[in-house]
Amino acid sequence: MEPRAAPLASARATAHAAPVIPWTELGRASVPGEERPLVLARRDDEFVIRVGHAPLMSSRMHASEEALATCACEKPALSDHACVLVGGLGMGFTLAAALRALPATAEVVVAELVPALVDWNRGPLADLAGRPLEDQRVSVRVGDVAELLRGSYALFDAILLDVDNGPNGLTRASNERLYSHEGLRETARALRPRGVFAVWSAASDHEFTRRLHDAGFGVEERQVRARGTKGGRHTLWLATHGGLSRPTVQAPKATMLSAPGAPTPSPRPCRRPRTAWRGRTGRRSAQARAATCRPAGRRWRPVGGRAPAHRRWD
Repeated sequence: MEPRAAPLASARATAHAAPVIPWTELGRASVPGEERPLVLARRDDEFVIRVGHAPLMSSRMHASEEALATCACEKPALSDHACVLVGGLGMGFTLAAALRALPATAEVVVAELVPALVDWNRGPLADLAGRPLEDQRVSVRVGDVAELLRGSYALFDAILLDVDNGPNGLTRASNERLYSHEGLRETARALRPRGVFAVWSAASDHEFTRRLHDAGFGVEERQVRARGTKGGRHTLWLATHGGLSRPTVQAPKATMLSAPGAPTPSPRPCRRPRTAWRGRTGRRSAQARAATCRPAGRRWRPVGGRAPAHRRWD
């Protein structure tokens, strides 16, 4: 039996395959605490930022970053003069979406660790998101967002965190502190009452959800597409905080009074649970009194026939 010939269409496709366009490196910068450099590259109309050889973000996939800002800034708790913190500039898509959702009287603070990334957003990346850094509502602080949160108290109505790859850091191990118990407590202190804390992540993380609950946040977790209606799924956490609660003062515990010089009696274990006082007079039945746990060898009686404020010993 003779072997089959290759299909003609397949042979033509191989012969006329489109040439591969190489990536062109546009910039390179160092990241504090990271050995690998941050690289900006371009191929045709696509931009990509890599950490060494690992892709960190692409200009073709930014729908989930925009959803992060839109969902957080459209919360009804935000006022017309809201102050919003964007942690991580990226390619500017999160910032641009926040500006579209906020009123003209709002204020947006961008915290970016790498100065070169700010320069790229004012240079080759500026037109990707519509030059959001030129908006009058925006101010940029070059530095670690964790340091900014640590020094803030009830300052922001919303905090959008799009740092690294989410709770599991890709570029800096120190970024994981932002998502730790201590970092979440600092974020809660930086938020105003009923403030919104929105976090972007490349994948879901049940442990991070649990830490948000432990820090006092009400949490809503959403799955969104990276490219609108297609592409991989990214995770958004929309957490709200009720503000710092007042310290609770506990009432002093009641003490049992003993005769002067008498040793303190040790109560024996309760065989039955205490029975609550019943009726308007506060009297209890003999059966209820018998169920009360009392010290061995001693008895107590109500003062004035009502529920005693303390115990008087015979």
